[in-house]
Amino acid sequence: MLGYDDYARHDALGLAGLIRRGEVSAAEVLEAALARADAVNPRVNAIVRRLDERARQAVRDGIGPFAGVPFLFKDLYTFEAGVPAGNGSRFWDGFSAPADFTYVARCRDAGLVSFGRAATSEEGISISTESVATGPTRNPWNLGRTAGGSSGGSAAAVAAGIVPMAHGSDGGGSIRIPAAQCGLFGLKPSRGRNPMGPFVGEGWAGLACSHVISRSVRDSAAMLDATSGPEVGDPYAAPAPPRPFVQEVGADPGRLRVALHFTGLDGIALDPENRRAVERAGRLLENLGHHVEEAMPEIESAALNRAIMVIVAANAWNTVVGRSAELGREPDGTGYERASWEIARAGPDITAPEYAAAVGAFHRAGRAFGRFFERHDVLVSTTMRRPPFPLGTLRPDATGGEEFARQCHAEMPVTHFFNMTGCPAMSVPLHWTDGGLPVGIHIGAGYGREDLLLRLAGQLEAAHPWFDRRPAL
Repeated sequence: MLGYDDYARHDALGLAGLIRRGEVSAAEVLEAALARADAVNPRVNAIVRRLDERARQAVRDGIGPFAGVPFLFKDLYTFEAGVPAGNGSRFWDGFSAPADFTYVARCRDAGLVSFGRAATSEEGISISTESVATGPTRNPWNLGRTAGGSSGGSAAAVAAGIVPMAHGSDGGGSIRIPAAQCGLFGLKPSRGRNPMGPFVGEGWAGLACSHVISRSVRDSAAMLDATSGPEVGDPYAAPAPPRPFVQEVGADPGRLRVALHFTGLDGIALDPENRRAVERAGRLLENLGHHVEEAMPEIESAALNRAIMVIVAANAWNTVVGRSAELGREPDGTGYERASWEIARAGPDITAPEYAAAVGAFHRAGRAFGRFFERHDVLVSTTMRRPPFPLGTLRPDATGGEEFARQCHAEMPVTHFFNMTGCPAMSVPLHWTDGGLPVGIHIGAGYGREDLLLRLAGQLEAAHPWFDRRPAL
């Protein structure tokens, strides 16, 4: 029987190696994950649906880079055929997907064994995972604090040692935010890097993408190798990498031109703790031989914040209409939290020119980022404005849509601008407060440059290791 200490000592590639060499069986590894979930999930509420028997029937030693490794999918639109999916909302009660998402199929082809669905905020709207439908997901570092959102369940499960990595999706920061809040590594790939099929070509006008939250950089890189690349009919694709992403981890990034900023891209100051985190990251980067200077791209942050709400509202209403038709009723807000319903309800009032103008604003920001990354290799700040805040700070069930969006944006200094431009970015766990709360360092690069980010992340992981730093649960 594989004990928890031995299980937690390895990342996903490490567990796959044990299985491949016959040192443990895939069944033993799965049972270790299930036992850990039994022990800690009641406290953190990371997993909202268990699929133990389905996983036991599917587990195999098999082939693939992650053969036999336990895994969780976020319970938001990345569907598994025949598995109920709630999207963090009572509105989706009774729904089961007719087919696997392409991303799910690629994860299975890589050998991963899904045994549950991880908690999310309703429809992925909130940056804190505490929906009415499934209750609050708690941060393993402090059970009274947020685990982030909308992939908070995935991050909490990884930080709590249930799985070495888990699926997340990111339409405005929803991989990087929970990774930052839970002391983990989270990479948002370039637009078009991972497929969104088979039902849609893009999510939220290209804002959204899927990848993983992990403890190690190499797991994230190897997963990107396993899942990336276009499928037939995709509207666009990111440029092919020069070599496998996993080969970038440990490779010398060279002397990088690092731009550092101590406010959000909106010009608003960071919390003093987060500013200290940026200062420490800057010194670490200088000590590693990089050229560091203070700079950031000039963007129209207020206009972009309005633009993203236009895109989200229009797409949210489209979802409401489709699901209501399946239920055979008119859209009336039944089953929705107040903020997400009000955001969706604004959708019918958005005109076609307003939608086109919002997309145009994203494209202008993309041009600005493109010019900036001709002069600088990476852009460094913190992922969040302040350390993880108490649960209940953001209340989508009790707050109007516009006010809730304002509150979320006030916590987000940088992440959503990288979704608007399509550029890759990552949150790296380089700082903890004196009280033991993680603060993620946000690092972004030009479009298609995940290779550069992974080289730098590998260097930072070696210089300032975080893998063995785990919360006491």
